[in-house]
Amino acid sequence: MVKLTMIARVTDGLPLAEGLDDGRDQKDADVYKQQAKMLFKNLSKGQNVASRMSIETGPYVFYYIIEGRVCYLTMCDRSYPKKLAFQYLEDLKNEFERVNGGQIETASRPYAFIKFDTFIQKTKKLYLDTRTQRNLAKLNDELYEVHQIMTRNVQEVLGVGEKLDQVSQLSSRLTSESRIYADKAKDLNRQALIRKWAPVAIVIGIVLLLFWVKMKIW
Repeated sequence: MVKLTMIARVTDGLPLAEGLDDGRDQKDADVYKQQAKMLFKNLSKGQNVASRMSIETGPYVFYYIIEGRVCYLTMCDRSYPKKLAFQYLEDLKNEFERVNGGQIETASRPYAFIKFDTFIQKTKKLYLDTRTQRNLAKLNDELYEVHQIMTRNVQEVLGVGEKLDQVSQLSSRLTSESRIYADKAKDLNRQALIRKWAPVAIVIGIVLLLFWVKMKIW
């Protein structure tokens, strides 16, 4: 079933509307809301700009569509049909554009269209039971296919993998630099020993040479 619904402006990640669920039936609800906001932030930077995508996160899947510089996002159980999730978003998109289309670009404060929650809740109820005649008909509708929509993991989308790669590269660089430092340290120690004992060796060499010359003369 649908667990979370959020709408945001793509250009700056500003949240425009949200389904006002209390989250009591969902463990770690705040964590997933934070992930959704991070996804919007990434989209505002031009990352992961596919117009439709599904993103796996724990026992759930985020689905989003981007249309007219607006991202419509929902999170559902993994068992929820992908086609219904995108149809749900399409219904939200059509109504949101009809009612608020002319004000989207000028909105300056978060959740400027929070009253849209009424429509979100009404539409969500229509999609709760996947076995209703209405939803079965949508599942069988071949006009809206979702097989080609990309599915990714939330860690990958939010850049966790990239950060791990950066940590790995930094570690390798530090290891290389440590080896260089160790080699330089050995050279410095060798030069210090030479500077310390070279005068002594010269003096001993001179003494031995004089002793050898003296022995030859005698």
